[in-house]
Amino acid sequence: MSALYELTGIRQRYAGREVLCIDRLTIPAGVILGLAGPNGGGKSTLLRLLAFLEPPAEGVLRYLGRPTLGREDELRGEVTSFPQEPYLLRRSVRANVGYGLAVRRAPDIRERVDEALTLVGLDPARFASRSWRQLSGGEVKRVALAARLALRPRVLLLDEPTANLDRDSAERVRQAVVAARREHGTSLVISGHDQQWLHGISDDILWLREGRLDRSARRPDHAATDSPSPSGNVQEERT
Repeated sequence: MSALYELTGIRQRYAGREVLCIDRLTIPAGVILGLAGPNGGGKSTLLRLLAFLEPPAEGVLRYLGRPTLGREDELRGEVTSFPQEPYLLRRSVRANVGYGLAVRRAPDIRERVDEALTLVGLDPARFASRSWRQLSGGEVKRVALAARLALRPRVLLLDEPTANLDRDSAERVRQAVVAARREHGTSLVISGHDQQWLHGISDDILWLREGRLDRSARRPDHAATDSPSPSGNVQEERT
């Protein structure tokens, strides 16, 4: 299995304070990788680096074998982020889910919007024409996820995707992201505090504490419930 990301000597600092320190980490393509750990442990910072939203203060980040520095704008088209508190445009559900496709001038917007809504458990016949104002909090989150899934990204990075969701909605999210890998080959990195949910979906889990990988807390390799684990494993190494 080829490497999707390779991190070497990564350090990230905010206002002079080091918030992330990863000596070496390799994430293979096709994986569903979970990120666990306490608040402030560095999970969101790592996701921002993997999304090319900011460069590291030190070290080298490689994507598909090539350094990313200076190529961030080019690479963002392959990687899609789902933040902790996603928001919707003041438009209909269909317009929200199809917005990114319209920007990319995709030819099959309607079909892909309907597919993405179905993946997150929202019937297009009932929800596509609704205004963003008519949605519950859980429905807003699922529509925002559908907008990302409709893009069929190479990589999908999710930050606390089940936060404030009921059990049924959390299960819909699980089914949707597993389907994204199965049907479109999407690689996923997911942070979360719901350990049962995260363990049930992930091929592997990394624990982050105080910005560092906590190897003592890492569980053994474990296959996701819906599909076999990729042949490559996440690799950590101290330098």
